[in-house]
Amino acid sequence: MALATLPLFSHPPCHYSSSITTFLPSHSRHLPTQPFISPLTKSQPPNSNYFLSQSRLSTHCRCTSHTPNLDFQHVRLVTLFQEIGISFEEANLLLSNASELTLIRLDLLRDRILSLKSLGLGRMSINLVVKKQLNMLTSNEIDPLLNFMRNELQGLVEEAKVKLLLSANEPKELSDFLQKVQLLIDSGIGVDKIAHVLNRVSLSKAIFHKSLEEIERVISFLKPFGGVDLIVKRPATLNYDLDSQLKPRFRVLTELSGGDEDSVGKMVNKFPKILNSRAEHLEEHIELLRSFAELDDQQIFKIALLSPTIFTLSRERKLRPRIQFLKDCGLDSSADIFKFFIKAPVFLCVSFRNNLAHKLVFLVKIGYEYRTKELAMAIANSTRISCAGMQKMASVYLNYGLSSDDIFSTSEKHPPTLQRIKYYSDLIYK
Repeated sequence: MALATLPLFSHPPCHYSSSITTFLPSHSRHLPTQPFISPLTKSQPPNSNYFLSQSRLSTHCRCTSHTPNLDFQHVRLVTLFQEIGISFEEANLLLSNASELTLIRLDLLRDRILSLKSLGLGRMSINLVVKKQLNMLTSNEIDPLLNFMRNELQGLVEEAKVKLLLSANEPKELSDFLQKVQLLIDSGIGVDKIAHVLNRVSLSKAIFHKSLEEIERVISFLKPFGGVDLIVKRPATLNYDLDSQLKPRFRVLTELSGGDEDSVGKMVNKFPKILNSRAEHLEEHIELLRSFAELDDQQIFKIALLSPTIFTLSRERKLRPRIQFLKDCGLDSSADIFKFFIKAPVFLCVSFRNNLAHKLVFLVKIGYEYRTKELAMAIANSTRISCAGMQKMASVYLNYGLSSDDIFSTSEKHPPTLQRIKYYSDLIYK
């Protein structure tokens, strides 16, 4: 917006237009001036004669309570704010609520804005930060953080995170943030990885609402289970509260393993999302496998080591119906069900509608009898290949003169044939 609306100043000049010289009465407008220098440029300021002439010109204005220098600083600050997208009215409102800005060197304010820009903040993001936390431009406490994020983190923290960080917190709170980030680095998270971690955590939950001591406790607790490597793989681990969330979840898994923390660490690092599950959720899954599949804790843990996603599945939509299917096929002992899950752990995870149903139809068509142990074992051997691959290879066998009975007989005598179907079909069709 043009500076023609300058009457919003608390003590406006009598005559104004879009240039500084129009603050003057008409008889003084013929005096020579130099162009105004943008506060966001690195150009050399006008020479001292220019400032002297401006000072003399300002004395002709009928303003009595503001000094010429303050009026001139006010104009430059308004221009500075307008260049980052803050409207003329908003700029004047900011200045009326923070008169101390007129006492700060303009080059310092300019450098702070340029520092924000160097972190990847766009014009609108800087606009938001300045309007929500104006002291980001005035407080010296912000400089160490800006320098650290620009130089050490190489500006790799995402714009949305930086904007939230600066707009939601006072500068004095950010000094603690810097110490906590440095603690994570000193604990073994490399500088090259810390930006990845910060981009994937809730900064409020993981950093601001935790003290240095709490973060140290989390890191110390996780050491037997993968330590900082687990944090890098799953940064959201830092979001959880140690006493009410992390400890109960690890306790359930450790008890299930018989106290084998190394194996629990391997399982959690293989599938870190398991930590999203509440302790009660884990216990309910374990109880279903104990009571309905009649598996003991050692068997359940061995299955979970192969397929930790078992704890994320719906008990009523996936676990119970598939265990029931195996029972209907004659796997009525815990030993049979355990062997099946060890052979085909993904059986519990794959889609029934888009995967298992098609394979069941195919296997029945080539001769397998429904609800038999042979069918169950054929399903186990086919879980790692697609139905399309099975059909492609069957068509190859048929083209070579084999019948569906031949295919059935071969796969029944040698079940791994079903696993090799896609391998052979790929060779033939190359």
